[in-house]
Amino acid sequence: MSFPPVPSSLWYSDQTVNPEITITHVFIVCCVTSTMRLIFQACSMIIILGNLVASQAQSFGLEDAIKTKIINFNNEKMQITWAARELFLNENVSFSYTFDEGKHKVWKPCPTYLLDQDYNFGCLFKTEGPTLAISIRNSNGSEELFSKKLKSDFYIKPNPPENVTFFWKEDTVTVSCNKPERAVKCLRLELQYKSTFDKEWQSRTSRCCRVGDQGFDSRKCYSFRVRLKRLVPHCNVVNYSSDWEAETFWKNGTLLDSCDDDRTSQSNTVIVSSCLLAVLLMMIILLILLCKWQRLQMSVMPAIPDPKYIFADLLNDHNGNLQAQAL
Repeated sequence: MSFPPVPSSLWYSDQTVNPEITITHVFIVCCVTSTMRLIFQACSMIIILGNLVASQAQSFGLEDAIKTKIINFNNEKMQITWAARELFLNENVSFSYTFDEGKHKVWKPCPTYLLDQDYNFGCLFKTEGPTLAISIRNSNGSEELFSKKLKSDFYIKPNPPENVTFFWKEDTVTVSCNKPERAVKCLRLELQYKSTFDKEWQSRTSRCCRVGDQGFDSRKCYSFRVRLKRLVPHCNVVNYSSDWEAETFWKNGTLLDSCDDDRTSQSNTVIVSSCLLAVLLMMIILLILLCKWQRLQMSVMPAIPDPKYIFADLLNDHNGNLQAQAL
């Protein structure tokens, strides 16, 4: 490292260097050099950290953009789907999974792809354990685009309830079904019903596998449907319910094919009531028109007075002899 020349004023007349001034000058130069070196190193570290953060943000941004939908059908089959055409335009990605844990994982390729216009947008495979790891790679498998590890038990969608029975006692209905083989504590039985006079479903939920309600009218026909729900967040991270069991129709404790007859009688009652109301309105309108017509007739064509009534006293007293009355 070279130092700037010392001014001639700092020298003695006999060409010897002033020791105090030279040490001070060297100390200042060393301090400045060290400071510059530290600043340069700090700038380098900032640039490196910035590039690292940017690369990680880009990677996280890609993973955040890949939204997957995970369904474990009754802990028997897994279905993983993703938005293929929006995320991987003009590229058919590959999917692999494993239920193994530890270092010696055996990755399996997707046995059944779900297609959307020849693009892979999902995979269907058998549930083999509680811990699942998935990986989405490019078409040739050389680059991993997305990976995730999860508990498959937290994404269970139960099957519809089996052997559903209805018990009627006066205005109370109790519905029950068979208990599933696994995770009964995580399930709730939901009952929905509505009569032919209701527009919205009424809902009741209870612990699996029995639910009931009261206040049913024996004169009405009701539609019933039931399903099983998984508890969130204790058992599931996603609010999954089973499909609805086939809808049934009941009236006064009797199972019917449908409530169409009840709807027909209801519509007939509405029609009869509408007709009676229309006839009553027509009669009122006719009476109003008749009264108005009589008033109009009297104002346009006033009645001619009958002389028999005007000269009634005269005719009765003098037998119609007006001259006698004058005298």
